Amino acid sequence: MAKRENLVLIKNAVANIIRGGAAALVALALPPFLTRLMPADSYGAWSLVLQISAYVGYLDFGIQTAVGRFVAHANARSDPQHRDSIISTALAVLGVTGIVSIAGSLPVAASWPLIFRQMPPAFVGEARVALLLVAGSLAVGLPASVFNGIFIGMQRNEIPAAIIGGSRILSAVSLVFVVRHGGDLIQMGAAVAGVNLASYILQYLMYRKMVPGSQPSVRLISRNTGRELFDYCLSLSVWSFAMLLVTGLDIALVGYFQFEAVAYYATAASLIAFLTGLQNAIFGVMVPSAAVLHARGDTKELGRVMITATRYSTFLLLLTGLPLALAATHVLTVWVGPGYAARGTRILQVLVAANMIRLSAVPYVMALIGAGEQRLVTVTPFLEGACNLLASIVAGYMFGALGVAVGTLIGALVGVGGNLLYNMRRTVRVAFRISDYLRDGLLRPAVCALPPIAFSIVLHYSGSSNLMIKSLGFFATLVATLLLFWYWGLVGSERGRLRTRGLVPQL
Repeated sequence: MAKRENLVLIKNAVANIIRGGAAALVALALPPFLTRLMPADSYGAWSLVLQISAYVGYLDFGIQTAVGRFVAHANARSDPQHRDSIISTALAVLGVTGIVSIAGSLPVAASWPLIFRQMPPAFVGEARVALLLVAGSLAVGLPASVFNGIFIGMQRNEIPAAIIGGSRILSAVSLVFVVRHGGDLIQMGAAVAGVNLASYILQYLMYRKMVPGSQPSVRLISRNTGRELFDYCLSLSVWSFAMLLVTGLDIALVGYFQFEAVAYYATAASLIAFLTGLQNAIFGVMVPSAAVLHARGDTKELGRVMITATRYSTFLLLLTGLPLALAATHVLTVWVGPGYAARGTRILQVLVAANMIRLSAVPYVMALIGAGEQRLVTVTPFLEGACNLLASIVAGYMFGALGVAVGTLIGALVGVGGNLLYNMRRTVRVAFRISDYLRDGLLRPAVCALPPIAFSIVLHYSGSSNLMIKSLGFFATLVATLLLFWYWGLVGSERGRLRTRGLVPQL
C-alpha cells in the first residue's frame, strides 16, 4: 500500500511539474516575442490588463483547494453524497462570485483613465475592452475551477495539468500570432478569452467522463456544507487577500506611480512567475497526501515530510533563483534585450530575493492546508500583505518601480518572521520542532549556496577578466558546493539511500 501511495505521489508530482512547466514555458518564451514586437508602452498596457483581470481569480476564495481536500476525504470514507454536496455548493458559490466579478469589471474599465493617468490616451480605449474580455472569461472560469478541484481530490492531477498547461501554451501561441499580424490589445484580449472558454468546456467534459456517478444538483446545496466550506476557506481567503496585496497590486502600483516602467517591471515579474509556478506545482501535490496522513492521525510523519519538503524546496529555490539574481543583467540582455536589462536588472534582483524568502514557506503552507489547520494562521499572511502594500506605496512614491519591488522584499521578511515567531508555535496537527525546521529545512541548503555567492561577489569587486582565474575559481566553487551538499545539505539517511542504490560511489 505504501509503495502504491508513493507511486501516486510521484505521478501527481510529475503532472504538477508538467503543469508548472507549461506556465514556466509561457513565462519564459512569451515576453521575448512580445517585447520585440510591441512598443514598451503597449506591452506595459497589456501587462496592466492581465494583472487587473487576474483579480477575478482571487474571488475563488480557496474553494478549488477546499474541493480537492474534501473530495479526497469523502472518497477515503466512501461518502459520495457528501462529495456531491460539496461539489454542488461550491458550484453555486462560485457561480455567484463569477457574476459579481463581471459586474465589478465594468466600473474598473470605466475608471481606467483616472487610475492610470500616465498611460498614453491611445491605449485607454483598447485596454478597457481587453479588460472586459479577459476578466469576463476568467469570471466564467470561477465555477469551472471546481472540476479541477475534483480531479486533484481524486489524485488525477494529470487531467488539469494537461488542460491548463495546454491552454496556456495555446494562449501564448495565439498572442504571438495576433501581435505578429498587427493585432491590437482588443484582439489580444479576444484570443486569450477564447482559449479560456474552450478550456472550461473541456474541463466539464472530462469531469462527466471521469466521475459519471457524480450528480451535482440544486437539492444538494446545503447550508451545513456551505458552512463547512466557509470554515475551511476562511483562512485561505485571508491568504488569497494577502497574496493580492503581495503580488496582485505591484504592476498596478507601478502603472500608477511610473507607467513608463511597467513594461520593465512586468518582464522581471514574468521570471518571478517561473519561480512561483514551479514551487507551487511541485509542492502543491502535498495537499491530498497531507490530508491522508492527517486522517490517520500521523502528525509526526507529516511534520517529517514537511521539513524534508522544505529542504528540497529551498534547494530548488537556490538552484533557480541564484542564477537569476547573480547574473540578472546577462539574463535579461539575452532574454529580452539590452534596453530591458538596463531598466530591469535591479528590479529583478530585488524581486528574486523577496520571492526566494517568501516561497520557502510553501511546503509548510501545503502541509497546513492538507491537515485542515490553515485557519490557525490568518494573522501573519494579512500582516505580510499589509506591510507589503504600505511599504510598496511609500517606496513606490519615492523611488518608482524599484520602490515597489523593495516593498515586496519587506513584506516577505515580515511573513517569514511571522511564521517562525507566531504560526509554527501554534501548529498542532503538523508535529515538528522549529529548530529542526530551521536547521534541516533552511540552513542546510543555505550553507551550500555560500560558495557561489562568495565567488560572484569576488568577481564583481575584483573586476578580473583573466579567463584562467575565472575558470579555476568556478571549478573550486563547484567542488566546494558539491562537498557541502553531500556532507551538510543531505541528512545521513539520504546519503545512505544514495549509496545503497549505487547512485554515488563510496566516499
